[in-house]
Amino acid sequence: MTDLTTLIAEPWADYGLVDSGHGRKLERYGRFRFIRPEPQAMWAPASDDWKADGEFVPGSDAEGGGRWQLSRDVPEEGWPLGWEDVRFQAQCTPFRHLAFFPDMASHWAWMRERVGEGAEALNLFGYTGVGSLALAAKGAKVTHVDASKKSVEQAKENAALSGMADRPIRWLVDDAAKFAAREVRRGRRYDGIMLDPPKYGRGPKKEIWQLEEGLPGLIGDCAQLLDTDSRFLVLTVYAVRMSALAIGELVRQATAHLGGEVVMGEMAVREEARGLLLPTAIFARWQK
Repeated sequence: MTDLTTLIAEPWADYGLVDSGHGRKLERYGRFRFIRPEPQAMWAPASDDWKADGEFVPGSDAEGGGRWQLSRDVPEEGWPLGWEDVRFQAQCTPFRHLAFFPDMASHWAWMRERVGEGAEALNLFGYTGVGSLALAAKGAKVTHVDASKKSVEQAKENAALSGMADRPIRWLVDDAAKFAAREVRRGRRYDGIMLDPPKYGRGPKKEIWQLEEGLPGLIGDCAQLLDTDSRFLVLTVYAVRMSALAIGELVRQATAHLGGEVVMGEMAVREEARGLLLPTAIFARWQK
């Protein structure tokens, strides 16, 4: 029997899940509060009186579109937030999130315990770089890869905002799967790898990424970039009909030659109103 683990992101000064229910969630991001759709919040909210500075209204199409309805006070260019010693810009994006994923905080804290000065870390699908900066703040040398030039530029801006513009971080606009395969051919190794692949995406040269098809090969390449002295591989998966048991077994088989252990399960955010857990994603991580 395989035990599943729940990783819980607790509220912090600049973020909290205030309340949830009836298919929506109310969150605080610094001085602003927002309402977003949340299908897994099937219960009743703690309060019916939600006051927010903006709400994402989903579209009627199957592609998950929609639009923000914002007050005049919410700056379009974003506003600064912080997590521990990392500073970054939050922003209401067309994709309903706010330019970072707060439930990743449990992974950031766990990985920071396993890197030290000079450790080599790889962040694939690195987005706006909060995870990369969390590791760089502990002295790690980070390779940050994302197919979106805009996201990489935002990550660089977050590095400057954090006072880490001069840290040893390689900012690369590249297709994550192709980059990992090239690193294998180059004989590279890393002390730790984290990856947060989307369900569907396109690389900078219009390469097509589909999670179910591309994930096994990518995990296999990542395992080849680790050795018996490496410390972790962290995989998170959002918005797909896939089991934590499935991705856990994929990671277990790929890393069997390295020893160590694989932990798998769900990620969740703790609600401030009642302390209940709102599930957000599944994960699998190899650790040693």
